[in-house]
Amino acid sequence: MSLKNKILSYIQANKSINKHVLKSIEGASNYDIFKHLLIDNHLVTEEELLLIFSKEFKIPFLDLKKYKVPYKNKDLLPQDIAFRYKVFPVCRIGNALTISTGNPLNVLSHDDIKIITGAERVDLVLSREDDIVKALSILYKTEDTAKFIDEDSYFEVGEVFEAKDSLETLIDESARPPIVRAVDLFIYNALKKRASDIHVEPYQDRLVIKYRIDGSLHEEFNFPKKNQQAVIARLKIISSLDITESRLPQDGRFKVKFEGREIDFRVSSLPTHFGEKFVLRVLDKENLSTGLKALGFSDEPLKLFEEATKAPFGMIVVTGPTGSGKSTTLYSIINQTNTPEKSIVTIEDPIEYQIEGITQIHVNTEIGLTFANGLRSVLRQSPDIIMVGEIRDSETADIAIKASLTGEIILSTLHTNTAVGAITRLIDMGIEPFLLASSLVAATAQRLVRKLCSKCKEKYEIEEKVLKNLKIETNNRTFFIPKGCSYCNDTGYRGRIAILEVLLLDDKMKEMIISRRSEDEIIEYAMKNRGYRPLRENGFAHCIEGTTSIEEVLRATTE
Repeated sequence: MSLKNKILSYIQANKSINKHVLKSIEGASNYDIFKHLLIDNHLVTEEELLLIFSKEFKIPFLDLKKYKVPYKNKDLLPQDIAFRYKVFPVCRIGNALTISTGNPLNVLSHDDIKIITGAERVDLVLSREDDIVKALSILYKTEDTAKFIDEDSYFEVGEVFEAKDSLETLIDESARPPIVRAVDLFIYNALKKRASDIHVEPYQDRLVIKYRIDGSLHEEFNFPKKNQQAVIARLKIISSLDITESRLPQDGRFKVKFEGREIDFRVSSLPTHFGEKFVLRVLDKENLSTGLKALGFSDEPLKLFEEATKAPFGMIVVTGPTGSGKSTTLYSIINQTNTPEKSIVTIEDPIEYQIEGITQIHVNTEIGLTFANGLRSVLRQSPDIIMVGEIRDSETADIAIKASLTGEIILSTLHTNTAVGAITRLIDMGIEPFLLASSLVAATAQRLVRKLCSKCKEKYEIEEKVLKNLKIETNNRTFFIPKGCSYCNDTGYRGRIAILEVLLLDDKMKEMIISRRSEDEIIEYAMKNRGYRPLRENGFAHCIEGTTSIEEVLRATTE
């Protein structure tokens, strides 16, 4: 169905259209005529039309009346081009120019703007045409008037918004449309761009919004310094933080609805020299519902991992640095086993994903609710599966090991570089080797690597001696490298997958742990007899498949 027919179907579902008017509308030769016929016949308002476009093309709507515009934006776009195409220059970040338009279908005008401004990309937001014309008339003033205007000052098409310093005023200002819409806009754009974190960083002269996309930070927005406190107040209000406290770190959370699903945000504030820095962690429960396979694990380690999760009792430890997806992996296991006949309890600091059907406990060291104390109390509740967010000390490790011997399945994480390193780390924490051997079912290590963009990745032939040096065993010499395009934001990568190594214990390996054999000996045996493959080797398997690049695997792993 064409867009014109979709719009007419939407209108006919709500209003009756005179057949003569309908014939005129269907025969409209271009968008402008089509639009004015609809509006002039009171069939639809301009706002309703823009909202249809917003939903259809996934382009955000920007109310220019509630947007503070820097006068220096006139340097982003020549005046004659702006008025000719009725587009308003909103901002430019790097080589990406954002313009506001009432007609997203005018692709030729967008191409012209790209050529004239030298921008590599033109991003669109939707606004009312009258507001665009009014904003342009204010922005491009005559030279006589312009010389009295401070280039660093701002204007609004609608009411004027001034930031104040008092607490009551900040609360009031943060609820006003300009700040509300600005915060909503950078949260919406973060979700649209698949960001895993939003960083709100105060500097000496501005407030900067950054997105972490596929593991890398990208600067996206800048706010003037005078709006910093109002933005921070807005974030505190929606996160249920203490708005009066700016000297101590705080933690909060909030939820939003995006594309029909509920997204959780975990919020952390940190006092800095130029104000409070915020990090908003995006927690999308949809990532957990698809199981371990969707995390990108290749078949061999996935088979070993799934075998470990079928154990009737014992401990499974997932290792890796911060941001390697350990929590997501554990939550995926829990989601797969979350049935009414099972009692599942998690002890976390903080709770990341809120999942229906399981009991979740938030560690609070200030009142004495530590991982160890929480775990000790949970054991009295007769659970089937316990997830301990992280084993940080010997007391927690000791209780977890002993709990796994009494019939519970214990899932937890450790900060070590390799799967076999978990064994050494737990022994260093004071766990007796015979207890560890009796309780540990499997230890795994994982990393996240970026996936090559499917739209622009390029083939290249790699020399045989390079393959030998990297210890890549394959007859295939064709690999892929990143190039960069608009689909992947010129990075060459889009999305991430997990690479995994799994050390699934058997009786022989348990004997080796008890006799304190070296890590190298355990790895050698596991490679020959238990299907163990190191992280880097698993990563190279993805390179051979064309999923990621050799450089990305080398970056994420160590020998």
